[in-house]
Amino acid sequence: MDIEQQDQPHSPTDPPKINRLSDSVVNRIAAGEVIQRPVSAVKELIENSLDAASTSINLLLKDGGLKLIQISDDGHGIRYEDLPILCERHTTSKLSSFEDLMSIKSMGFRGEALASMTYVSHVTVTTITKGQLHGYRVSYRDGAMEHEPRACAAVKGTQIMVENLFYNMTARKKTLQSSADDYSKIVDLVSRFAIHHNNVSFSCRKHGATRADVHTVVTSSTLDAIRSVYGVSVARNLIKLEASDNDPSSVFEMHGFMSNANYAAKKITMVLFINDRLVEWSALKRAIEIVYATTLPKASKPFVYISIVLPPENIDVNVHPTKREVSVLNQEAIIEQIQSVVESRLRSSDEARTFQEQTGRQSSLSQNNTSKEVNLSPTTPGSRSQKVPVHKLVRTDSLDPAGRLHAYVQTKLDGHIEKTASLNAVRSSVRQRRNPKGSLDLTSVQELLDEINNKCDPGMMDIVRHCTYIGMADDVFAVIQHNTHLYLVNVVNLSKELIYQQVLSRFARLNAISISDPLPLKDLIILALKDEDLDSECNDEDHLQEKIAEMNSELLKQKSEIMDEFFSIYIDKHGNVATLPVILDQYTPDMDRIPEFVLCLGNDVDWEDEKNCIQGVSVALGNFYAMHPPMLPNPSGEGLLFYKKRKVLDNCTKENACDSTGSNIDNDKVDHELLSEATTEWAQREWTIQHVLFPSMRLFFKPPVSMATNGTFVKVTSLERLYKTFERC
Repeated sequence: MDIEQQDQPHSPTDPPKINRLSDSVVNRIAAGEVIQRPVSAVKELIENSLDAASTSINLLLKDGGLKLIQISDDGHGIRYEDLPILCERHTTSKLSSFEDLMSIKSMGFRGEALASMTYVSHVTVTTITKGQLHGYRVSYRDGAMEHEPRACAAVKGTQIMVENLFYNMTARKKTLQSSADDYSKIVDLVSRFAIHHNNVSFSCRKHGATRADVHTVVTSSTLDAIRSVYGVSVARNLIKLEASDNDPSSVFEMHGFMSNANYAAKKITMVLFINDRLVEWSALKRAIEIVYATTLPKASKPFVYISIVLPPENIDVNVHPTKREVSVLNQEAIIEQIQSVVESRLRSSDEARTFQEQTGRQSSLSQNNTSKEVNLSPTTPGSRSQKVPVHKLVRTDSLDPAGRLHAYVQTKLDGHIEKTASLNAVRSSVRQRRNPKGSLDLTSVQELLDEINNKCDPGMMDIVRHCTYIGMADDVFAVIQHNTHLYLVNVVNLSKELIYQQVLSRFARLNAISISDPLPLKDLIILALKDEDLDSECNDEDHLQEKIAEMNSELLKQKSEIMDEFFSIYIDKHGNVATLPVILDQYTPDMDRIPEFVLCLGNDVDWEDEKNCIQGVSVALGNFYAMHPPMLPNPSGEGLLFYKKRKVLDNCTKENACDSTGSNIDNDKVDHELLSEATTEWAQREWTIQHVLFPSMRLFFKPPVSMATNGTFVKVTSLERLYKTFERC
């Protein structure tokens, strides 16, 4: 007789049944391990861009990366036939067999990052490869395409958008509610990549922000990259770090920078790259902290940047889900060697330690803090401490505003100065940043850059890098201090040469600013021609000017594609100037000079020869963007007479416009507006010179030898010479 067996509930002591998880659950669990928070996704995306040989990487984030992560690069792009499997798990172009992992040089190798992102977010990829007429855009979800790739307009490289990160992981999303904290982690990550990969330009900004929180340009010096990202206060207190292993079996090399005994911070900053891979090494970090603990005050921490190069076979990169850590062969010996080098360098820097001592000083006009630098060198018992002679003591430094001229001059600005002048309307327009274009390997550009490097004066370079801005001596010359020497510098010549160098160094990678009301080429050229020949009243002359304007307008319209691609000067099909390049951040040229600039492009540029063309346009931009004195006279000096004379002349010429009582018509309002406009322009120019020109000059400028003799740099006096003069008195 058959007996029906009914399913009995499992007893608590019975072993649980093993179930096979669905692929969807497996992939989401794995994704949560690889993409732990927004900064993990950003790190994977940046590494992919670097593996694609990108020279420009731009990040845009919303809500700390939870709502949007958009990364754009100018790398080699993704092939059309690879798009269907792009976001499948374990699909990669970095290796094909397990043995390849032993000699891997790329940062990515598992093929998990993009796949993981598609399981916890919505991913859209736009890409174009070299030689294609258009790009392709496709969206991914759960590792697969949501639709066939669609043709679209695209710039060189790849753009990846990751939206609504962790939308299907409620618990994870709740733990990441602090968008400010996540964004600061991403900024820190991008900053670390930027100082190591100084051959790549990086930018990182919040969605809706007009300025980037990280913005670097390509530079040949790691120290310059550190100065650009972490500031001058960090860079000036760094000492070089180098070590190598003579053992041929190890081939260990290390270089970097470490802070000296003068630097102190509340939190340690340690940037470590092993074979160009950003990693953390807790054992090495502890060893370095132990060395600094004996030198720095208890609550102070150092800044350390280290790049280690080892044979790929001596490193196991496959030991952490997010590749944050690596396993190194003979790591104890390497740590010991690095610790020894750091200790030796720190001890030598400690012997010449300096401190900034602040003392209060009252002035009849203002109260300023002056700093004096005391050299605390070790002295033998019974000997007197070595003091710097007073006639050689540097009284200020490039970071201390107490030495600037403004500290001793009180100025009262009229309330009308804050009004925006009509001539500066373009300055208030919204800057529309375009994705930087890929740098082009043009021989002519490289030749022009080599000429700049060959003509650079090392002595003047040191003055430029470490000078202190004091103030404007007149309309053209600024006063700067370098050590105990005082110089007059021609800011027009300086800015002209700086702009020229920047245009070449950022060739084809300039951002653009849109002109709210595009300017007709023909009208601009006619204006420039009339300015050149103000006395002419002949109709034939007007006809000739019309003809010249038409010819130049047609020429520039034909060259609009070249100017837009290489110099971000866009001329629309109607012959209007619609955009101009952003060469220095926070600076827009004087738009009163654009007619002269357009005429120069038409008349002075040799469009037939590549090198001459690039040099000619760069020179024209240098002349246009140079910080010339405004057209209106300076109202703070003798220029004020211009406005007073104008009022008297108006009263004389309008003598017939008196009323029956004999009183003159009041022209105060007209003169007041003109005076206010002039004051605004001059104040804005001086602010730009101090806060834009000189900081940019310290970072990028390479002064040519000719500036030492053509009156651009003029040595006025020195402290030693002044002491001799006063001693004779």
